[in-house]
Amino acid sequence: MAGRHMTATLNRKDDGYRGIWCMNQPSGDEYVYKYSGGLGTYCAKHQPFAVYSEDANKTFFCYGGTSRDDYLSLQHMVSYYDHATGLVPRPTLLLDKQTEDAHDNPVIALDEDGYVWIFSTAHGTSRPSYIHRSSQPYDIERFERVPATRMESGVRVPFENFSYMQVWTLPGNGFGAFLTHYNDPAIRTSFFIRSSDGVNWSEWQRLAAIEQGHYQISAAHGGVVASAFNFHPADKTPGLNWRTNLYYMQSADLGQTWQSASGETLTCPLTAVENAALVHDYRAQGLNVYLKDIRFDAMGRPILLYLTSGGYEAGPENSPRVWTTARWDGAAWVIEPAMESDSNYDMGSLYIEGDGIWRIIAPTETGPQPFNPGGEVAMWLTQDHGTTWNRVAQLTAGSPYNHTYVRRPVNAHPDLYGLWADGHARQPSPSRLYICDQQGQVRMLPETMTQDAERPA
Repeated sequence: MAGRHMTATLNRKDDGYRGIWCMNQPSGDEYVYKYSGGLGTYCAKHQPFAVYSEDANKTFFCYGGTSRDDYLSLQHMVSYYDHATGLVPRPTLLLDKQTEDAHDNPVIALDEDGYVWIFSTAHGTSRPSYIHRSSQPYDIERFERVPATRMESGVRVPFENFSYMQVWTLPGNGFGAFLTHYNDPAIRTSFFIRSSDGVNWSEWQRLAAIEQGHYQISAAHGGVVASAFNFHPADKTPGLNWRTNLYYMQSADLGQTWQSASGETLTCPLTAVENAALVHDYRAQGLNVYLKDIRFDAMGRPILLYLTSGGYEAGPENSPRVWTTARWDGAAWVIEPAMESDSNYDMGSLYIEGDGIWRIIAPTETGPQPFNPGGEVAMWLTQDHGTTWNRVAQLTAGSPYNHTYVRRPVNAHPDLYGLWADGHARQPSPSRLYICDQQGQVRMLPETMTQDAERPA
């Protein structure tokens, strides 16, 4: 891995915004793959892709890009939207990840001094991970690789392999990150790690290792870090295709102790299917669980967004695919169905706003490649804590490709409320990047740029 570390950082300007096309698991049917498409903002287990800075009045973002001649080679791209001018610069090509796998997509963070951090993930243990920091605050012109280490049995070792990275800036406490490490001991074991400076990281802490492991999503809010996750049963091969159940844990002391939503202390790592973190037993209902987002209400109580379905294969046989919210009301989890869509990998974001408004922006509407990931993007609102949802706008229509993975920036500004990509969901294609505002106006980032900064159209 060391040789590739030495050649990783490119710091080149690109001439436009292009996302990677990616697929997973050929299916041998009309849907072609288990999932596929424009996956520049994939996946739900990578967070965040964008952060708004009030000091800079810019939304900084990253995405999985690709070269002009090749839809499939993954390049880690960094840019920003300038809210003062309405312009985007030429994106910075940070590195070529040497793969076609969008599981290696980057995530972004801003520290309290305004430096931009990019965490370049891996998928499993065969490829390295990288951490870069901008040379100047609020700037994307040049990044330097961070020689990160973590503690292991009292000794510092390189921190150079992490999957499904989710990194959160914790005011006064540096970073807290949730990640996956493979075969440690479960196939996909969930971890938490923290650092005061992004360079020297703590010993990583196993959170859960039930049977074949987990997919997790996470959030940070008011001194609390939290994870929601499913589990992959050991009696299935591979267990991830039968991912089920919904769990939740949180910590208010930087990961020293972990509790359920009710406050019951958990012993980590969790290894039993039945445990105090269990929100709902979906295995008993024969349903898969696909995690989407976590938010907190004004009282600091968690709200989970996820989708349930009858199975992993694409197509109508596993419908209904039901978007669902689970909110902690202070005494119990209140679970409510929201809307339906046609793919397990339809992914969007949940927004908790003033006056009791919850908003979802997601590709819930049927797209040009039905039953494949994504579709047409819609905006939904509820004002009764998720009991009833109303579609208030359809943001895209008549698209040639499905729109996928709508991501909410941290501290989202109303002018840039969502970021996503499109792409043909059944064959390799170009992929464009899009942004929308809080009202649902959509603009495409320029595919080809002739100026140093241009306006999304």
